[in-house]
Amino acid sequence: MNIFNKVTLQSLKKSRTRTIVTVIGVVLSAAMITAVATFAVSLQSYMINGAAAKYGDWHIEIPDTDSSIVQKQAEDSRVADAVALQNIGYATLEGGQNPDKPYLFITGWNEEALDALPIKMLSGRLPENSSEVVIPAHIAANGGVKISVGDTLTLSVGNRMSGDQKLSQHDSYRAGEETLVPTTEKTYTVVGICGRPAIEEYAAPGYTFITTEDTAAADSLTAFITLKNPYQVHSYADSLSDNNSYVLNDDVLRFMGLSGEKMVTVLLYSIGGILIALVMLGSVFLIYNSFNISLNKRTHQFGILMSVGATEKQLRNSVLFEGLCIGTIGIPIGILVGIPSIQLVLSLVAKNFANVMYDNVPLTLVVSVPALVAAAVISMITILISAYIPAKKAASTPVMECIRQTNEVKVEAKAIRTSKLAKRLYGLEETLALKNFKRNRRRYRSIILSLTLSVVLFVSASSFGTYLNQLAENSSVVVEEYDICFYSRDMEESELFQLYDELKTADGVTESSYQALWTYSCVLNTSDLSSHFLDEFGEPIGYDGASETVEVQLDIQFVEDSVYQNLLEGLGLSAEEYTGQDKKMIMAGILPGRWYTQEQPMEFTLRSKTGDQTKTIRATFVKDYPDLLPTEPGEWPGYALMVMAPYEVKPQFDALGVTVKPTKLGMTFQSENPGQSTAAMQTMIDGAGITADYHLYNVYEILEQNRNITFIVNLFSVVFIMMISLIAVANVFNTISTNIKLRRRELAMLRSVGMSDRDFNKMMCFECALYGARTMLWGLPLSGILSYLIYKGMIIGGGNVDFVFPWGSMAISVFGVLFIVFITMLYAISKIKKENIIDALRDDMT
Repeated sequence: MNIFNKVTLQSLKKSRTRTIVTVIGVVLSAAMITAVATFAVSLQSYMINGAAAKYGDWHIEIPDTDSSIVQKQAEDSRVADAVALQNIGYATLEGGQNPDKPYLFITGWNEEALDALPIKMLSGRLPENSSEVVIPAHIAANGGVKISVGDTLTLSVGNRMSGDQKLSQHDSYRAGEETLVPTTEKTYTVVGICGRPAIEEYAAPGYTFITTEDTAAADSLTAFITLKNPYQVHSYADSLSDNNSYVLNDDVLRFMGLSGEKMVTVLLYSIGGILIALVMLGSVFLIYNSFNISLNKRTHQFGILMSVGATEKQLRNSVLFEGLCIGTIGIPIGILVGIPSIQLVLSLVAKNFANVMYDNVPLTLVVSVPALVAAAVISMITILISAYIPAKKAASTPVMECIRQTNEVKVEAKAIRTSKLAKRLYGLEETLALKNFKRNRRRYRSIILSLTLSVVLFVSASSFGTYLNQLAENSSVVVEEYDICFYSRDMEESELFQLYDELKTADGVTESSYQALWTYSCVLNTSDLSSHFLDEFGEPIGYDGASETVEVQLDIQFVEDSVYQNLLEGLGLSAEEYTGQDKKMIMAGILPGRWYTQEQPMEFTLRSKTGDQTKTIRATFVKDYPDLLPTEPGEWPGYALMVMAPYEVKPQFDALGVTVKPTKLGMTFQSENPGQSTAAMQTMIDGAGITADYHLYNVYEILEQNRNITFIVNLFSVVFIMMISLIAVANVFNTISTNIKLRRRELAMLRSVGMSDRDFNKMMCFECALYGARTMLWGLPLSGILSYLIYKGMIIGGGNVDFVFPWGSMAISVFGVLFIVFITMLYAISKIKKENIIDALRDDMT
């Protein structure tokens, strides 16, 4: 070890407080970089495992091959597993309503395939022989063909041909260009219903039927290859014979960055890179200040060394050696702190991730050696950059400036001149503080930049969390009345009631109801309408101000009689007045963003198409109108007159036949376990073979996902801001406390000439105020601008949020800045006051 390194070590030992604070800053920086890198790797692994569980863990599919090729691939040293399905053939789907999916595709699975490829059984069981088959549920909902468990199907099975080309499931239907060439006739018994198999693409021309291997079928196989090293997927695909086409499992490979769609990987690592860049930025401020302060203390020492022959390179290497010493201590500790820290965070959000993404795959910590090495390298680069800048500056400073220490503090009269107004407003103590601030601009600039960075990050993260909470709240406003909802426009009432009797028996269901929504066109006499109503609704309904009548759309929501009675009680309305024939009904006027109400009831007269029948409605406006059926996107005309009535009066309206939109029938349920109940209902619907277009929503799950996403983002925002704030606090503490110590002789001189403790504290408090004022001058406007940009980004992305100026977070940041600066000042001054004035005046800063 050369003399310069020994001197550096002695300097580190002598300034123990500054060294410890610098090491703490390096530990925080390395811990955050490690946490971000480890979380990115863990999240990527979670998404890969989740996609593999959902779509299968294979990497390459060979759609049409034979057993010899499959055997050859299985013997390849790069292959971990090879699973083959038998392509038995295609058959025409009789009565199919999807013009792009006119076929059934029968495929034979062996036990190995059933274990390796994901399949979700909804009802029934798996096939046990080649005469039994499992059918997908979407053949009813998407294809419009009802097939039930126990049905027997006789099919003419063959191949799809386009000229001499044999087509597979990955070749979409070519109307008019292909033919089905039957080769055999087969009879199958349906023994189960499953979800859409993951291997069936949405654009596939055939609904996948699953049976066991058929020994009489031709040797036409689909092979699914799993590689030992997925990153060899492209080289392996290139090595396949030209006669064998292949398909990549992009659903899994995209999360590895190996598919053509690299957006997810790029997004993940872009966000990670931005976070690491922010950490590096905050860390550079801290570590740079530490080395800069160290050099300020060692300037005199450097001048003496240069006067006896030390070169710039030797002095620069001495400072870099100091950085290596600090990094050697701080980086390993930071990595050891970062790993358990992110593991704690992952344990807190694991359940939330399961509710948002994959509920059958745990989110676990994945420690990647390359990621840790990268974190260590990035941390060391941060340290060396922070050390190199002041080292180069110190090494190039003239010898006499170093010995005299005149390079930092500017004492020119012009530099420290204060205005006449300042002299009138401030006393002697404040003027001294202001002059000191002016002559040490370079030293204080880094403090202000660090504080500004922390303010901007804190306010921006708070704004982002606020808008996320708004999104979650907005999505939950209209769905608080129920956990599960079902609705359809194509279903007959009799079919709905039959299904309702079955669905309400699903496990966990505690309450249930059914509804129907009819939209009518009716003509209103403008003389019967209040001026208030015309002012509010006139323009939306097309009233020109002179017409005697106006035609409007009226939505009538018929609800179960018992539900209607409960609603009346909840609204405080008389059951006798609102129940029975020709009684009043509940009404609401809905305008964009607000409700319309009026004291007097409103009457509507509906006429039949022939004009020989009429129905008069007398409805009372209410302020709180419950939402029992969801509104489909794009169907709301911009206004609505909504009337709620019991189902018992619905036959009176059926006779009119004047609806202008298809009827929407619906059911809503409350459940103790919405997820379990929804799954049971889906099984019941699939078993019933419903062919009508319908929608089944687990509303509770949707709301829970919104809450989980908000919780995850808020947690990571809070953790990130806390860590950045710790770096900023360490930076401020290190810089201010050391700067105070560098001013020992100055402060001792002031005390020696009679400055009292009260005046001394007054001067230092004014310095705190200067720090806070300069920080807020830059930090608050930047925070407000960035908050508005986040809001605009939410709006552009389709979010329905209102701009909220971050007054609260700004107030917290102002208090936090002043508090941190003030506490640090008190600490440093307490140390100074304990020193002997004579010793401080004799200090030559060596």
